Amino acid sequence: MGLTSKKVLLLAIVATIALFTLTVWFWPRLGRRGTRAVLGRIGVLLATQLSILAAGGLTANNYFGFYGSWADLFGTNTDMGIVVDHGQDASAQLHVVGSQGVGVPGGGSPKRSGRIDKVQIRGKTTGLGSPAYVYLPPQYFQKRHASKEFPAAVVLTGFPGTAENLITRLRYPQTATEHIEAGTMKPTILVMMRPTVAPPRDTECVDVPEGPQTETFFTRDVRAAIGSHYRVGEKARSWGVIGNSTGGYCALKMAMRHPQSFSAAAALSGTYKAPLDATTGDLFGGSKQLERENDMLWRLNHQPMPPVSVLVATSKKGEHNYKDTLTFISKAKKPMKVSSIILKSGGHNTNTWNREVPAALDWLSNRLSAPR
Repeated sequence: MGLTSKKVLLLAIVATIALFTLTVWFWPRLGRRGTRAVLGRIGVLLATQLSILAAGGLTANNYFGFYGSWADLFGTNTDMGIVVDHGQDASAQLHVVGSQGVGVPGGGSPKRSGRIDKVQIRGKTTGLGSPAYVYLPPQYFQKRHASKEFPAAVVLTGFPGTAENLITRLRYPQTATEHIEAGTMKPTILVMMRPTVAPPRDTECVDVPEGPQTETFFTRDVRAAIGSHYRVGEKARSWGVIGNSTGGYCALKMAMRHPQSFSAAAALSGTYKAPLDATTGDLFGGSKQLERENDMLWRLNHQPMPPVSVLVATSKKGEHNYKDTLTFISKAKKPMKVSSIILKSGGHNTNTWNREVPAALDWLSNRLSAPR
């Protein structure tokens, strides 16, 4: 049974209740003096506490999507995520492995509510690979738009995160369908992924010297793979990127460093430079210059302003990036265009991002265009 399986969570809860009940029932016997009684008390208390921690941890993981599998949790995923093709064209960049409905009230056929494809992306440039979910708006399946190309946005989670979380918790596809129908959002393809393409390492969307070329994977390989299978515009004006936490930093950085790939970016609770810790390792090969070039506040002071539109989101109380966000806004100049969402309060969590995603999606889609 998988880490995120409901059966595993239910089993942990049942075990917790059973151990608690047994502890209460047998406590009179264990209250005696003697080595066996003392060891018994220690054993039942330890087992009960561990079961409570396990149930609580599984509940939090299922809600927030921190880890997608046991291998993610224990750090045993060390492969580079290269897709192995079986009985198919090995040169293909994208394979659809399944489809599902969007799940909105009144939905039904893709022509009414859109569709979500589960795909495997293989990077021809980097050799990296990753699963993704591709949301296709209702217009994609309608006869009058049969030859139309659509704008697209890469949607990124935080670290470690799971792509499923973008559907089940942050509700990107459902929000998109509802806002497209309401007319506040343009029909846009969403490519939902997590930024971790070399698990368990957090590469912060950096081209690591002699390591995973994550930035190139997202700015070149993902766009090429989606374009090889779906009707999407090729130029930067048709492509945007949005993310929360680590995904927000990735979104902002990739637009500012690669305006030829993305013309707009939305960073929800994003930082402005990559951390260096046990999960990232040395991202820059000891190069201080490469580290500075991946610092967005440094770029505003030392690099030409890129011709892109960016949205930064934070809260006055609860977010650690509030002051840096104000600094970023004050330093940004034309031709870069900056917008912001600043909440009065909101922590670094799903509840905060759910308050920002609807407005951010509208903002992003209305800054993208596709060929006529």
